[in-house]
Amino acid sequence: MLLNFLLCSANSKVLLTKEKDFMNLNSKTFYFILGALTSITALIIAGFILYSNSEDIVAASDEKNDDNFPQNYRIISPEVPKEIYFAGERVPLENFEVYERVDREILVNTYWHSATILAMKRANRWFPLIEPILKRYNVPDDFKYLAVAESNLDNVVSPAGATGYWQFMKAAGERYGLEVTSEVDERYHVEKSTEAACKYLLESYRKFGNWTMAAASYNMGVAGVNNQIGRQKADNYYNLVLNSETSRYIARIVSLKLIMQNPNKYGFDLKDSDLYTPLKTYEVELSGSVSDFADWSIAQGINYKILKMYNPWLRDVKLTNRSGKTYKILMPEKGSIEILN
Repeated sequence: MLLNFLLCSANSKVLLTKEKDFMNLNSKTFYFILGALTSITALIIAGFILYSNSEDIVAASDEKNDDNFPQNYRIISPEVPKEIYFAGERVPLENFEVYERVDREILVNTYWHSATILAMKRANRWFPLIEPILKRYNVPDDFKYLAVAESNLDNVVSPAGATGYWQFMKAAGERYGLEVTSEVDERYHVEKSTEAACKYLLESYRKFGNWTMAAASYNMGVAGVNNQIGRQKADNYYNLVLNSETSRYIARIVSLKLIMQNPNKYGFDLKDSDLYTPLKTYEVELSGSVSDFADWSIAQGINYKILKMYNPWLRDVKLTNRSGKTYKILMPEKGSIEILN
């Protein structure tokens, strides 16, 4: 009996152990299945939400077709007008190559924001000085945009040495009446350099018979244009194979004209208060020499830096002036600039 009892007990323990193992196995399977079902349910719900949202996005994009841009503005190809004139002369846009030249320059100057904005700011200061001189010399008003194309209305110096608002080389500046020395360089003088540019352009106009070729010669030189006319047996600017810079030159000038005359059309939103104001000045005549412009400036109630700001054509701290020439020095009107202590 004892043996039977022990055997029965042993069998009972084996059965219990197997039952526990089975339950453990079923528990693991249950939780695995439950987890899988939960994941699948979550995916179905997420997919439904995404599908619903995508329909909303599509609907919204249909409603706001032109406003759905990640950077909150559109990048477009600006319009090229059907007709463009430079200095009263028509630009032949019916020629696809000419059209594409103009299109390129409108694109470049529309999206080269910093340079074009600076040009518009500076134009408010310098155009009132340039425009009357062009008119006095009977040079078309459009040539003020040539100065923008040349220097962006800044007293810059090119790698080749062309200097000032109108980018004169030394020899050309002197030929057209500018003084260019180590002490005085009138290429930096906006009014005198504008007069020199007018003389150059009038001479070129008389030679070539139209303003477009006169402008091209301003960039390439009269001799360079003459050489190409002889080689190619053509005298129309748009029929000549020229270097890249001169080929782009007229298109660049007219693109700047279009944008600066109608900035809003090309996406520029400048207020009057954004523009640089004309300098308020009076003149002081100087016929003698100056040994030290720093001392001279202090005696005038300003400082050397202000003297240079208003008279960038003074290139040294002294002025020898052996010939006794009379120079007109611009001085700021009282209260128009703050002089720091």
